[in-house]
Amino acid sequence: MSQGLWSSKHLKSFALIAPLALFLIFFFVAPLLTMMKTAVSDPVASRALPTVSEALAKWDRASVPPADAQQAFANDIRNITDDELFGDLVRRLNSAKSGFRTLMTKTRNAVTENEDLTDLVSVDKRWADPAFWIAIQDAASASLTDRNLLAAVDLQRDVNGHIVNAPVGTSANRTTLFRTMIMAGVVTLCCIAVGLPFAMVAASTSGWKRQLLLGAVLLPLWTSLLVRTAAWYIILQDNGLINLTLQTLGLTDGPVPLIFNRLGVVIAMTHVLLPFMVLPIFSVLIGIPKNLMPAAASLGAPPVRAFLLVLLPLSLRGVVSGALLVFMSALGYYITPALIGGAKDQMISSVIAYYATGAANWGMAGALGIVLLAATMMLYVVYLRLSAEEVRT
Repeated sequence: MSQGLWSSKHLKSFALIAPLALFLIFFFVAPLLTMMKTAVSDPVASRALPTVSEALAKWDRASVPPADAQQAFANDIRNITDDELFGDLVRRLNSAKSGFRTLMTKTRNAVTENEDLTDLVSVDKRWADPAFWIAIQDAASASLTDRNLLAAVDLQRDVNGHIVNAPVGTSANRTTLFRTMIMAGVVTLCCIAVGLPFAMVAASTSGWKRQLLLGAVLLPLWTSLLVRTAAWYIILQDNGLINLTLQTLGLTDGPVPLIFNRLGVVIAMTHVLLPFMVLPIFSVLIGIPKNLMPAAASLGAPPVRAFLLVLLPLSLRGVVSGALLVFMSALGYYITPALIGGAKDQMISSVIAYYATGAANWGMAGALGIVLLAATMMLYVVYLRLSAEEVRT
């Protein structure tokens, strides 16, 4: 009887959490696994060129492949009837070796017109370069690859399989990642500088004053991100509210450049992400006894010393939590840098959007997403360790 009751309670518990579990599986776990699979899978060349890998198995990778290997490649190209598959193959090969776009189209036309063609060098002199054949062999012989993950941080494998830096000028993913980290860090520091005093003032008040201050912070969360960014787009213009105010007060002779640069991006992102800093700090401050600061003053500590030695250490947990939230949110920002920033202010999310929608390179988009996910998880692990150490002490 008790066992049946126990089973009934567990079934009810599982039924209650089933909707949440299904939501997490379908909208979080499944997309995440799909992104990771796309980043390391490379099936295009093996599907489009099914016989080339075997034909090039004994090739020395230093000279022009033999005629039978060239014939196998020509037959595979001739048998590609799906233009979309051919386009995917060209993009895959061109990402490994520049020049395949024109070379593949020219070669496909040639082998289609002449079915007995076995000397591809006669079609284009570039087929005498072993580098093109190495790219074909590597792409056709592997269904799983680390090429996208390496390219996400401007690395690649040389002809011997060693990991080396990509040639200068071929990619700027590493620079964009560093820029993203720096901008997210600057926005986090700005949010701390504004959010900590604001949270302290809100925690020190009560009644309608506290409600008004918290409402001012929560107001941006009730508005669409696109609307907030568009508002800053108008405010930061040369004839916007800020520049008109500065010129009216005589503080500047002309408009200060606040848009299409990094300063404008930092200002807009700080405003958008400020609630994620204020609320964690505020939740910690309201739990601190209000008589600590008067007690420190009664013991002879000046206000600044009392703040540094009493209030600030007790509020650090909220500061760290807010900084983590702001930094992780800033890493994936796309709309604000795209509308307000210039060409040199775009963050890694813009590159991911380009690979996903512009270049249709889902593998690179997934690889860059994994890099961002790894950075976020490392930050979260650091936060958990700091929290655990604080609880033990």
